[in-house]
Amino acid sequence: MTAGQTRAAVSEEVVLDTALTLFAERGYHGTALSQIADVLRIRTPSLYNHMRSKEDLLRAIVDRTTAAVLDDFESMTSEDGDWPTRLARATRVYAFRHATHRREALVVNRDTDCLGEPHRTRFQDRRRRHEHAFRGIIAGGVDAGVFHVGSPALASFAIREMCVSIARWFRDDGPMPADAVADEYSRFALQIVGSRP
Repeated sequence: MTAGQTRAAVSEEVVLDTALTLFAERGYHGTALSQIADVLRIRTPSLYNHMRSKEDLLRAIVDRTTAAVLDDFESMTSEDGDWPTRLARATRVYAFRHATHRREALVVNRDTDCLGEPHRTRFQDRRRRHEHAFRGIIAGGVDAGVFHVGSPALASFAIREMCVSIARWFRDDGPMPADAVADEYSRFALQIVGSRP
């Protein structure tokens, strides 16, 4: 948002994007509606032309993000492929999302529990679907004898947490682009499950 932004440029999407930035930087509870309004150079009551509450902003962010993560996973793993290929694809797309959507990842992983019911449970259920499907790929590879790991659940947790951490350290101007990081993490995932070339 530029200092010269005018009231006419403010829209629901602009409000949501501003809230996303501030939530990522300060946390949901650490961000006041007045701070969002200050960035947008409008009065706080004017925000209600674009939203009903601060929680509505968080709900929209979590809804979009968790739906996109699940869509990414399903689109990348629905194609034909052996177990190592499916795990590499699932890890790659998850790592890439955390490198390219860092604000969303930080907010969703930290602030989803701030939502009231039934929204919190609905979004947590969506995240669990992703977790269980990810674990299912590893369990399938173990059953097929191509993955060699004692606990598919623990391996799945390790791989997913490894990807989640990207949002905390990745920088666009860093030594590796997002594509390269995602490729490398997909190789790490195969090493974790003991996939043998």
